[in-house]
Amino acid sequence: MPVQLPLGLRLPDTARLDNFVPGLNAEALAAVRQCVTGPGATTLFLTGPAGSGKTHLLQAACHAVQVQGAQAAYVPLAERAVLSPALLEGLEDYALVALDDVDAVAGDAAWEETLFHLFNRLREAGGRLLAAARARPAQAGLRLPDLRSRLAWGTLYALQLPDDATRLRILTQRTRDRGLVLSDDVGRFLLHRCPRDLPALLALLDRLDRAALTAQRRLSIPFVREVLGREE
Repeated sequence: MPVQLPLGLRLPDTARLDNFVPGLNAEALAAVRQCVTGPGATTLFLTGPAGSGKTHLLQAACHAVQVQGAQAAYVPLAERAVLSPALLEGLEDYALVALDDVDAVAGDAAWEETLFHLFNRLREAGGRLLAAARARPAQAGLRLPDLRSRLAWGTLYALQLPDDATRLRILTQRTRDRGLVLSDDVGRFLLHRCPRDLPALLALLDRLDRAALTAQRRLSIPFVREVLGREE
């Protein structure tokens, strides 16, 4: 039973609850696990800056629900320019609905009203809602008071950006998932010589992964220097 994702795409295989490196966000991870398995809060709202792990947790929760044989829907509201509020119709029949980047539709009356009605239908049907934004509902720019209040009914967790030790563990986990080995020395080299925000760091790791596979080389500091030198 596939996870529903707009635009006909599939969720990335890298997003799993088991490979989320929590760092300072262990409590939020535990809450998402409980939301998936129950009993627990039927509505969770995650806040935090880009790179704090919101999207990973939402997508991983959908995968976990799928493993249980139930239906889950992941909706990336940051892509609202190519989406329609109509895609939310019928999602109350799903065990879990994950709304990412709720603040991306702030100020859009059609989207806000549709989200409000989805919340009510999902609650009546006994489904679970997992939502995320950079700020809590009251500060996310939402103009519909009823939507702000509904989203505030749930339990809120503010995710923290990973520190260097956690970023190193994330890099190590990501390369391990791909069957590669990242030594601590190479990991620390990346942390000190490359962009420090996690999305940019993971994008760089993707490029290094492809380059290593093409060249049949391991991820050593000389190889990383070589790849970075070609990109400058």
